[in-house]
Amino acid sequence: MTSKALLDALLPLVADLSRAIDDRERYRRLLQAMRTLFPCDAAALLRLDGEVLVPLAIDGLSGDTLGRRFRVAEHPRFGVLLANAAPTRFPADSSLPDPYDGLVDGLNDAHGELEVHDCMGCALTVNSRPWGLVTLDALGPGRFDSVDMASLQAFADLAAATVNVAERIDVLSAAGEQERQRAEAYRLGLEESQGKRELIGQSPAHQQLLQEIRMAGPSDMTVLVTGETGTGKELVAHALHAASPRARKPMISLNCAALPDTLVESELFGHVRGAFSGAVADRRGKFEMADGGTLFLDEVGELPLAVQAKLLRVLQSGQLQRVGSDREHRVDVRLVAATNRDLADEVKQGRFRADFYHRLSVFPIRVPPLRERGRDVLLLAGFFLEENRARLGLSSLRLAADAQRALLDYPWPGNIRELEHLVGRSALRALAAHKTRPAILTLTADELDLRMQEGGGEPDERRDQQQADAAASGNLRDAVERYERMLVGDSLERNAGNLAAAARELGLDRANLNRLARRLGLR
Repeated sequence: MTSKALLDALLPLVADLSRAIDDRERYRRLLQAMRTLFPCDAAALLRLDGEVLVPLAIDGLSGDTLGRRFRVAEHPRFGVLLANAAPTRFPADSSLPDPYDGLVDGLNDAHGELEVHDCMGCALTVNSRPWGLVTLDALGPGRFDSVDMASLQAFADLAAATVNVAERIDVLSAAGEQERQRAEAYRLGLEESQGKRELIGQSPAHQQLLQEIRMAGPSDMTVLVTGETGTGKELVAHALHAASPRARKPMISLNCAALPDTLVESELFGHVRGAFSGAVADRRGKFEMADGGTLFLDEVGELPLAVQAKLLRVLQSGQLQRVGSDREHRVDVRLVAATNRDLADEVKQGRFRADFYHRLSVFPIRVPPLRERGRDVLLLAGFFLEENRARLGLSSLRLAADAQRALLDYPWPGNIRELEHLVGRSALRALAAHKTRPAILTLTADELDLRMQEGGGEPDERRDQQQADAAASGNLRDAVERYERMLVGDSLERNAGNLAAAARELGLDRANLNRLARRLGLR
């Protein structure tokens, strides 16, 4: 590579440092330039989060890679890259498994060309602290023989500057010192809750959810989280706690549907010795345990009416009495509640108190079902694939192209929980079907067998009915318009609504894409 070629590739990126660009677009341009400079089949930018590497941007890798979380201890190549200050290239015959085996786009499944044969990368340091990695991978051996490591180091330095600019812009966009402190509390809360599931996604529906969490989190408002079963309402509650000034205080959870009516009051408010049979000692309730922090009431729609009345009093006055006691205790608790019921309808039916409902829904947050989140299903699948890869002791666990299409087409009546169980079950069955343990296990659409899932017959019938309706009522023009809407909508979603990026992806002029999107009702 000549100095002029390196300079020509780096100058636009240097110019980008002074521009207000979305982080995803900034990182996309960075990787695109890296693939132009260095002869690789795939590139990635990963941020170090504790002991885990989180992909922020990818180019040439399967879409589910963005949802994977790579534990450094389980991927020795990443450990080597992080330990070296200078760029590192692994020998083609290295015995260390490559984290991207089976994940590079355009692989020929039929011939088994799944393994990476040339790999190199560089650790990134931002403000004198380890920040993450840039990685480059090629399917053919010897592809990096001509790479000048000094050029890669220069590019890594620019990548670190790009990350630094993006992070500084994020900090400056926060509204003053108070917001900075809240952001720090959110970060600390997330670090302390490592091991809990995180909110993964890039779709507009998911971004709207994150925005509402950012708005409600720093306040003391009572939040009512609604959504279908399996959408991740408890994760939203944890995110609200982590985003609040109470993040260092306890978060106490209670599943209201898991207790008999006779015990709910004791669990919430506590009891004194002798209050009822079996009460052999004084006991604090969930409210007292959560004092100063957050109390999360899951399945709040299942609470008995009598308990709702007592809860309302606690929320209004901050005072409670243990069961069997006349003494009052004052508590400072932020309440987050969740339900999959339509509480407004429950109020109309007389099964839920109207005053308690209005006290709960000060700030309502709806968690979107998985079917409304488009390609987020692939990111979430990637997260569960990486979990099961480690659990099963595989080098790589991946989705075939037809399996990815099947995941995107399925309506997910059980939402994220159904997806999690599906991936785990399918991986176990696919592995059992092999006489010898494979290094790379590929899940196909047949192995996912979505038609056999609970409720799976109904989506098949619905899909058949939709196809029949289209055949009966549509013509060629209607079919073309539906196909255009699908392609354009998916591209806009993948690019976070960025018209310029979607136009590049679709090979269209930006103005023409804008007119087409408006005609299709997508803007």
